[in-house]
Amino acid sequence: MARHLLNDSFFETLESSDGDIATACTLPPACYTDDDFYRFEQEALFNHEWLCVGRQSQVSEPGDYFTTRIIGEPIIVVRNRAGEIRAMSAVCQHRAMLVAEGAGNTRGFVCPYHHWVYSLNGDLVNAPAMERTCDFDKKSIRLAAFKVELWQGFIFINFDPAAEPLAPRLSAVAAAIANFDLAHAQGGAPITGQFPWNWKVMFENNNDGYHASKLHQGPLHDFVPSERAVFPDADPADAGFLRFNGTLHPDASFNPTQRAVLPIFPRLTDEDRSRMTFANIPPTLSLVMTSDLIIYLILRPMAVEAMEQDTGILVAPGAMDDPAFEHRAEMIMTSARKIIAQDMHVDELVQAGLRSRFAARGRYSWQEGAQGQLNRWLIRRYRQTWQASKSAHGAH
Repeated sequence: MARHLLNDSFFETLESSDGDIATACTLPPACYTDDDFYRFEQEALFNHEWLCVGRQSQVSEPGDYFTTRIIGEPIIVVRNRAGEIRAMSAVCQHRAMLVAEGAGNTRGFVCPYHHWVYSLNGDLVNAPAMERTCDFDKKSIRLAAFKVELWQGFIFINFDPAAEPLAPRLSAVAAAIANFDLAHAQGGAPITGQFPWNWKVMFENNNDGYHASKLHQGPLHDFVPSERAVFPDADPADAGFLRFNGTLHPDASFNPTQRAVLPIFPRLTDEDRSRMTFANIPPTLSLVMTSDLIIYLILRPMAVEAMEQDTGILVAPGAMDDPAFEHRAEMIMTSARKIIAQDMHVDELVQAGLRSRFAARGRYSWQEGAQGQLNRWLIRRYRQTWQASKSAHGAH
């Protein structure tokens, strides 16, 4: 899509994706392949929405930190001496070197290039050999800070200092998953992968109930049939939406026994245990929730056709204390990896298809209700940003 197609006519074409799933069609392929649209999308979504960056357990002690990046922005998440979780840019305010990599525990952040030192709050506390620099005020310099909100044990950041709180717009999702008590769930550090496709391709696959009984047909997935998918109503103004998928028996789990092999989350009801729950907080977090294990996926776009994803697991409190935990968890993850490999292969080929001149705006099955919810969430923000952009340009 050429730059001149980012115009009123293009955004009017999105209307056909912004309705009931029975009448809607897919987004234009250019939304997944065009550099200009990706740059527009950064402003429409990532500059103003709440972005998941990890779990509180990754920074459990003062001085604990980890680094990440979203839309190319290097980020530090750290717990300061007061016990508060802070998030800030990793970019030194001297010559743009990154002041931290990886994860660990530290008293402060020392830029390895010229040894400028920043506190855990991001304040510049030392800058060697700057005494001859005119009008240099160390106290006026700090690493750029981001808004932080904690939800269900996850850490969210927002680049927009005026952003409204996240939790009030997730009340329906929070109520639906309350019995999992995610804030107290346990798990290790996530594993990061890099992938050559648009972030929406993966987010859509994570939401898709339609393909489950087709692509994943076999004993590792047949107990979660596509025809048992349910899509609760969601307002596009909300920050998230849900998919429930009924199972053929209670406590279904992705392993060869098809049943839970880890301790079940203790507060789950019979209704919770008779289905799998998929919670989606776009544009960065997807949760796949079973009775004995939760897989969380944090999506981080790097370019229009490149992304990273952090994949982690959560289990009931105390489950990891069992000496056999690793063996039981491996039963699940071995099966999950086979399913994920099928998804990854599809994601790669879908991205290839979206580049084709023959890529169409297809129609949806009722089993793709979550795609309709995602479209409505996206298009609301695309439309608002386009109108704001026109107003800004008109003001000039």
